[in-house]
Amino acid sequence: MARARRPVLNDLVTDLANVPAASTTAPGAAQEVTLVIFGASGDLTHRLLLPGLGTLLNSTGRFAVTVIGAAMDDVSDDAWKQLVRDALTEAKTKPARIEEIVARTRYVKIDVTDPQAIGPFVSTLPPNSVLYFALPPAVTIKACQALVGVTLPEGLRLGLEKPFGTSGSTAHDFNTLLAKLVPERQIFRIDHFLGKATVLNLLGLRFTNRIFEPVWNGENIESVAIVVDEVLALEGRAGYYDRNGALRDMIQSHLLLVMALFAMEEVASIDEREVRDLVAHTLRATSLWTGDPVTSSRRARYTAGHIGDREVPDYTAEDGVDPARNTETLAEVDLRVNNARWAGVKFTLRSGKALGDERNGITAIFKPVAHVPVGFKGEAPRNVLSIGIKPQTIALQLSTNGAGDKFDLEETVLSTDLDDSPLRPYGEILEFIFEGNPILSVRGDVAEECWRIVGPVLDAWASGAVPMSTYRAGWAGPTDWV
Repeated sequence: MARARRPVLNDLVTDLANVPAASTTAPGAAQEVTLVIFGASGDLTHRLLLPGLGTLLNSTGRFAVTVIGAAMDDVSDDAWKQLVRDALTEAKTKPARIEEIVARTRYVKIDVTDPQAIGPFVSTLPPNSVLYFALPPAVTIKACQALVGVTLPEGLRLGLEKPFGTSGSTAHDFNTLLAKLVPERQIFRIDHFLGKATVLNLLGLRFTNRIFEPVWNGENIESVAIVVDEVLALEGRAGYYDRNGALRDMIQSHLLLVMALFAMEEVASIDEREVRDLVAHTLRATSLWTGDPVTSSRRARYTAGHIGDREVPDYTAEDGVDPARNTETLAEVDLRVNNARWAGVKFTLRSGKALGDERNGITAIFKPVAHVPVGFKGEAPRNVLSIGIKPQTIALQLSTNGAGDKFDLEETVLSTDLDDSPLRPYGEILEFIFEGNPILSVRGDVAEECWRIVGPVLDAWASGAVPMSTYRAGWAGPTDWV
């Protein structure tokens, strides 16, 4: 098939992002934005944030950005400018835009947890500045506590990396703290999966195609699987991953949000309140498939094996891993959405590392047809809709007549690639923050609902009620999982 154009609704979302927030910026003039990166010397800044900014600057001239790096490390002005230059160059940012950013950027050494330091610094920033917390969650919380009572700039926006708490109660406490600083609409809880064009394409696929919306329900769909299987192992991330595992790292945040976008009710408009209200509505209706975390979840950990030509050690032997934590590297959870649209449909969310095949997307299996006309041979193959997140693809499996014997039924797949966004995920995220549009951010109540859903599973795993299976690195998963 020919390459598909981006679905119409994705264009509408992009159009919405291009509508500036209320400001005094003159028509046609670039919008002045001050981006403060707390934790600027860390990996997230030079590997993701700055390259993402670079792709945004390539795609639009709407923003004149002043980047202020802030951290505890001793970094000279020249060294900081070089770090910014290198990160933007890696993203193939246009040379003129690189020079604009480098000329305006500066570095500040600061202890963000010290009220006497962070308060005076933030209070003097211009209106509509962005504080991006590229910090460990515990440090982010301390920095926010240090800002309580400070006179903050008008329109100040907060960019926060996941996880948003470690449980439902801690997420609630964090939300309460943030509400003391700025209104919810100025809080951007970042989930880079929601910055992917394919996730936005879910809305376009569903709501602008008459052939899909009438059958997007439990009357026609039997089951849905949302899977992110990685061939990568730890790749030096043991410090973070071993404290979280596959369930917290992927399912509790990314995959639950993708599921909510897939299963949500029809939107009346592409509006941040409308979309996020419906995401929250879907998650509030979500529970474990059987109601029991023991029968609704599975966990496993990889042992030594090979992925291609690469030898992978046993997870417990990886550098930085503490075997006593009993961390899983593969997690599956079965869920249901308790409403009329999705009654009886099993949603399986799965993610893992060091697996044999890279899988990244959504698979919806339709129910069989009620009757196959007499004369055809065998059963009609199921209709299966596959939506790839990375790479971005759509494939629809149909039942068709065989090439030889026309009474045989065989599978035929219609597929296409979707156009990639010119922006990296963090470029998309920054664009929405700069515009003051939180449509792609995680609202506070949504963060709490995600913890509510997985909380019983985490408790059951911590108690040992769910056994830890194993699989060899490079395999598809445990051989005893059905």
